Amino acid sequence: MIRIEKLFVRYETDRGSVDAVRGIDIEVGRGQFFTLLGPSGCGKTTTLRCLAGLETPAGGRITIDDQVVFSAEDGTFVPPWRRDIGMVFQSYAIWPHMSVFENVAFPLRERRPRLSRTEIRERVQKALSLVQLEGLEDRPAPFLSGGQQQRLALARALVKEPKVLLLDEPLSNLDAKLREETRVELRELIDRLGITAVYVTHDQLEALTMSDVVAVMDQGRVVQIASPTDIYQRPNDRFVASFIGQTNFIHGIVSAAAGAPDFMGIADTASGRLRCVLPQGVRAGEKVTVVVRPEDVRPCAADDGSDNTLEGRVEAIVYMGEALDCVVTLGEDRMRLRLHPTTTVRRGDSIRLAIDGSACRALSG
Repeated sequence: MIRIEKLFVRYETDRGSVDAVRGIDIEVGRGQFFTLLGPSGCGKTTTLRCLAGLETPAGGRITIDDQVVFSAEDGTFVPPWRRDIGMVFQSYAIWPHMSVFENVAFPLRERRPRLSRTEIRERVQKALSLVQLEGLEDRPAPFLSGGQQQRLALARALVKEPKVLLLDEPLSNLDAKLREETRVELRELIDRLGITAVYVTHDQLEALTMSDVVAVMDQGRVVQIASPTDIYQRPNDRFVASFIGQTNFIHGIVSAAAGAPDFMGIADTASGRLRCVLPQGVRAGEKVTVVVRPEDVRPCAADDGSDNTLEGRVEAIVYMGEALDCVVTLGEDRMRLRLHPTTTVRRGDSIRLAIDGSACRALSG
């Protein structure tokens, strides 16, 4: 459905050229919810704006539904209004001098050939119904709540019935509770319509809960493209592991390596010997960094029989309502874990921890 090949975006500044996007390749399947995830300045919004035709790349090629909309090689550039897309901006870009109805109707009034008044009204009513804004057609746009303005922006993007929907951090201006509710509603709506969606966010939870596929970006490059499960549980890069959720990093040296199918091996660390999943091709004597998620660490008895057991001392405890966020010192390392809020544990207590080997994934270096 969407193919981005060798995309480069370069800006000229008073300090010289800056590469905002550095030769990325992305492919989005039809009907897929695809998310560009990364910190501010990583190039995700620039990539989205190139898809929309709001930025002119320095190099590469972009194809939408088998139509080449940009090619640096032959000078092709299809303007935004001729691309079959709808876009929701971070600021919503609602026209304050228009009513709800007129905001949604605007894209239809500008299209050629012109639509009849009856058809415009029918399509506007359908779009407003999709986002649950029926009955508010005559209300001035500034009189809507933040959540309603977000829905209005979405209705305006959907009213043209585009093949592709582009969303640039559309939930960032909502409060936490409304953001959670809207996240579910938005995903359900896009599934129901069968639209291909490209979503930009810096919020890891949004990416993990809404997406079919996530592309993690850093410094203008795509670091990893995978399902939310693989991005979280099987990161291929330290940046991905640290950016997505909370992570423990333990440095070690491989003492025993194994091959397919499970690539289980042994890493010797300052905290003890760990059985873990090793990168393919790693050999004994090579340095690795073992990645462990806090929820995969649990207190255990001396005879637990787990793959990995470590002894430490509780350094800090933070009550989070649904869990206790604990920091445990393990020799030279510190490890975070989450315990049930009713767990009896105090600062300064000695504690034995267990970690399944399959939950310990080593990265090279």
